[in-house]
Amino acid sequence: MKKLLFIALSIFALFTACKIDEPDKDLKRIVFDPGDLKFISTSLNTKKETSSALYGNPQALASLSGEKPQLEKGSVIKLVTWKYHDNPQYIGGTITGELLSVETLRTTNEGKVSYQVQNTSAAEPVPYDKSERIRYIMSYKPVVRP
Repeated sequence: MKKLLFIALSIFALFTACKIDEPDKDLKRIVFDPGDLKFISTSLNTKKETSSALYGNPQALASLSGEKPQLEKGSVIKLVTWKYHDNPQYIGGTITGELLSVETLRTTNEGKVSYQVQNTSAAEPVPYDKSERIRYIMSYKPVVRP
């Protein structure tokens, strides 16, 4: 009887000791689908703990590649910003988390530039100065690929 009790307690202890901790079960990763737009550049803001990726069409890439960036007609640029957090699977790594905003620049065939921001986070939307944000987005330099 003592052996049976000992075996039963050992098996019970074994199953309770093997509890798997899921540190990232409350974190929600959102993947952004750029559609036909291609990746242009990326940036990291360590103070705000955000990462951004810039996507655009071929006209936007040509616009940002020049010496003095100026939007060509038909350009579409999207700056996508996420909150980042530590990667629970790799020490020292970070991964994207909550999608904060998607900023869109479009140029019509007449050359008129429009700016739109979509805040997707539950936090209070941040008011943006349109001309300042346009200048900031246009300051990105495309990543050079071999």
